[in-house]
Amino acid sequence: MGQAGQRQGRSSRSNNLVVPQANAALQQLKFEAAQELGVTIPQDGYYGNYTSRETGSLGGYITKRLVQLAEQQLSGRSN
Repeated sequence: MGQAGQRQGRSSRSNNLVVPQANAALQQLKFEAAQELGVTIPQDGYYGNYTSRETGSLGGYITKRLVQLAEQQLSGRSN
Protein backbone atom coordinates (compact mmCIF):
# COMPACT_ATOMS: atom_id res chain seq x y z
CA MET A 1 0.00 0.00 0.00
CA GLY A 2 1.39 3.40 -1.00
CA GLN A 3 1.78 6.44 1.16
CA ALA A 4 -1.51 7.95 -0.05
CA GLY A 5 -3.31 4.75 0.89
CA GLN A 6 -1.81 4.87 4.37
CA ARG A 7 -3.15 8.39 4.91
CA GLN A 8 -6.67 7.45 3.90
CA GLY A 9 -8.92 6.93 6.89
CA ARG A 10 -6.83 8.88 9.35
CA SER A 11 -8.78 11.39 11.37
CA SER A 12 -5.95 13.90 11.74
CA ARG A 13 -6.06 16.92 9.48
CA SER A 14 -3.11 17.78 7.30
CA ASN A 15 -4.28 21.31 6.47
CA ASN A 16 -2.41 23.79 8.61
CA LEU A 17 -3.42 27.43 8.59
CA VAL A 18 -0.73 29.96 7.79
CA VAL A 19 -2.49 32.33 10.19
CA PRO A 20 -4.04 30.16 12.94
CA GLN A 21 -5.89 33.18 14.33
CA ALA A 22 -8.03 33.14 11.17
CA ASN A 23 -9.61 29.80 12.11
CA ALA A 24 -12.77 31.30 13.64
CA ALA A 25 -13.37 33.56 10.63
CA LEU A 26 -12.85 30.63 8.23
CA GLN A 27 -15.27 28.46 10.21
CA GLN A 28 -17.85 31.27 10.06
CA LEU A 29 -17.31 31.59 6.30
CA LYS A 30 -17.81 27.82 5.91
CA PHE A 31 -21.02 27.99 7.94
CA GLU A 32 -22.38 30.91 5.89
CA ALA A 33 -21.48 29.20 2.62
CA ALA A 34 -23.19 25.99 3.71
CA GLN A 35 -26.33 27.91 4.66
CA GLU A 36 -26.46 29.64 1.28
CA LEU A 37 -25.95 26.35 -0.57
CA GLY A 38 -28.36 24.37 1.62
CA VAL A 39 -25.64 22.00 2.86
CA THR A 40 -25.68 20.99 6.53
CA ILE A 41 -22.28 21.08 8.25
CA PRO A 42 -21.74 17.77 10.10
CA GLN A 43 -21.45 18.24 13.86
CA ASP A 44 -18.64 15.68 14.11
CA GLY A 45 -16.68 17.17 11.18
CA TYR A 46 -16.92 13.97 9.12
CA TYR A 47 -17.82 14.67 5.49
CA GLY A 48 -17.69 11.02 4.33
CA ASN A 49 -21.46 10.82 3.96
CA TYR A 50 -21.60 13.82 1.63
CA THR A 51 -21.47 13.71 -2.14
CA SER A 52 -18.55 15.09 -4.10
CA ARG A 53 -20.98 17.62 -5.55
CA GLU A 54 -21.92 18.92 -2.08
CA THR A 55 -18.38 19.20 -0.77
CA GLY A 56 -17.11 20.55 -4.11
CA SER A 57 -19.80 23.21 -4.19
CA LEU A 58 -18.98 24.22 -0.64
CA GLY A 59 -15.23 24.39 -1.32
CA GLY A 60 -15.74 26.26 -4.58
CA TYR A 61 -18.03 28.80 -2.93
CA ILE A 62 -15.58 29.38 -0.08
CA THR A 63 -12.70 29.84 -2.55
CA LYS A 64 -14.75 32.31 -4.60
CA ARG A 65 -15.62 34.28 -1.46
CA LEU A 66 -11.99 34.32 -0.25
CA VAL A 67 -10.85 35.65 -3.64
CA GLN A 68 -13.51 38.39 -3.44
CA LEU A 69 -12.33 39.35 0.05
CA ALA A 70 -8.70 39.46 -1.06
CA GLU A 71 -9.55 41.58 -4.10
CA GLN A 72 -11.46 44.03 -1.91
CA GLN A 73 -8.57 44.24 0.53
CA LEU A 74 -6.03 44.76 -2.25
CA SER A 75 -8.13 47.51 -3.80
CA GLY A 76 -8.55 49.27 -0.44
CA ARG A 77 -12.30 48.65 -0.26
CA SER A 78 -14.18 46.93 2.52
CA ASN A 79 -17.73 45.64 2.74
